[in-house]
Amino acid sequence: MDDKKNRCSWCLKFEKYIKYHDEEWGVPVHDDRTHFEFLVLEGAQAGLSWSMILNKREGYRKNFADFDPIKVSKFTQARIEKILLDPGIVRNRLKVQATVNNAKHFLAVQKEFGSFDAYIWSFVKGKPIINKPKQLGEIKPTSKESDALSKDLIKRGFKFVGSTVIYAHMQACGLVNDHLVDCHRYKETIRLR
Repeated sequence: MDDKKNRCSWCLKFEKYIKYHDEEWGVPVHDDRTHFEFLVLEGAQAGLSWSMILNKREGYRKNFADFDPIKVSKFTQARIEKILLDPGIVRNRLKVQATVNNAKHFLAVQKEFGSFDAYIWSFVKGKPIINKPKQLGEIKPTSKESDALSKDLIKRGFKFVGSTVIYAHMQACGLVNDHLVDCHRYKETIRLR
């Protein structure tokens, strides 16, 4: 990109990363299907790079029924085996099985709270946490909120939802604004809340 906008330095690797940063990261999400998508992608990313997952996002969309938790919750072992053959995703058996497992628990949370969105936003009292980092080193990988949410998700049976994974989900879905203060998206995402 040659538009001279200030951006968080982590996104300056390639065009898809910049687009994700400028259009999605930190925008408050209130759509359950989008929450499920990010749970799938963040879980897949555990121990890997986000750029790898961005490059495989379409593979995940194709293999996991466009992130429909109802459909994913019904995947059979045979379907899981077929998914594991596709190089368009991270072919980690535990992560793929966790996605099917998490879809079932996601639906249980929806039933209990009316929506997954209502559940997850309750951990930040319904409004985004606005941090004011001036440099990347000031951004912590977890928070007391991600610790609490992770612990509760694990108690409910979710997998690959450690505090670091959940904090990344919170950042991606706008529960936390961790754009650097001089990034052009910092104030834009605050206005979106």
